[in-house]
Amino acid sequence: MNVILASQSPRRRELMELIGIPFTVRTAQAEETLKPWLSPQEQAKQLSRRKAEAAAQPGEIVIGADTIVVAGHTVLGKPKNVRHAEKILKALSGKTHKVITGVTVLYPGGSISFAEETLVKFRELSEAEIAAYVATGEPMDKAGAYGIQGGAAKFVSGIRGDYFNVVGLPVCKLSQILSELLEENQ
Repeated sequence: MNVILASQSPRRRELMELIGIPFTVRTAQAEETLKPWLSPQEQAKQLSRRKAEAAAQPGEIVIGADTIVVAGHTVLGKPKNVRHAEKILKALSGKTHKVITGVTVLYPGGSISFAEETLVKFRELSEAEIAAYVATGEPMDKAGAYGIQGGAAKFVSGIRGDYFNVVGLPVCKLSQILSELLEENQ
C-alpha cells in the first residue's frame, strides 16, 4: 500500500525517513485559515485533515500535518515579514510555549487524527540576538518564527515532550500508527 506524505516541508520528509517506511510526497492546495473558536489542538488537527484530504487518492495511506505554536492564549503562525518575526521571538523570549502538531492519517476505510503537544522554554533573548537570527532568513517559513533544529537551538533552555514534534512531526506516535495500519493491510 502506498504511503503519501502531504507536505512540502523538507523537515517532515526527513522525519518520515527516520520512520523507515517508504513514502512518496504529494501536495495539494488546502485552506489554511484558522477557526479561532476551536482549541489550538482542534485547529491543528483540522488543518492536518484538510492537507491530507487535498492530496488523497483511493487506496492509499495519506499523512497530513500542521504545526502551530501557542504562547499564552495566542496562536503564533508563520511570520508575515521580518518585523513580525522579531515580534514573535520577543513574545517567546524567557517564556515557555506550546508546540502543537496535528496529524491526520487517511487510510482505506477510515482516518485517525491526533494532536501532539510539546512544551518549549526559551531563555531571555536580546534584541541583537533576535535581529541576527531573523537576518538569517530561517524563521520566515516556520510557525513561531524559529527552527529548533537550526539556529534557534541556542535559545532553547528546556523541552518537555517529543522533540521531533517541535521539528514538525511526532515520529514516535506516527510510526506506531503507520506500523499498525500496514500490518492490518498486508
